[in-house]
Amino acid sequence: MRKKKAVKKHTVWANVQVVELSKAGSAMDFEIFHGKEKLGTIIIGRGSFTWYGKGKQKGKRISWSRFAEIMDEYCYDE
Repeated sequence: MRKKKAVKKHTVWANVQVVELSKAGSAMDFEIFHGKEKLGTIIIGRGSFTWYGKGKQKGKRISWSRFAEIMDEYCYDE
């Protein structure tokens, strides 16, 4: 019996501007799509993680410590 081929649901476009991650202004931007619909943008910088939701002009900035707490709560139900 053959396995069904996985259907691609999400696409991520990356814009990486890394001269040195230790310098201000260097960041990685990821645009996330579901089909042709844009879900949002993640900007990963030296000091934080920023999420811009679909159509939002103001992002939600989260420190790396807070991001780790959120992921632990989500993944491990602590």
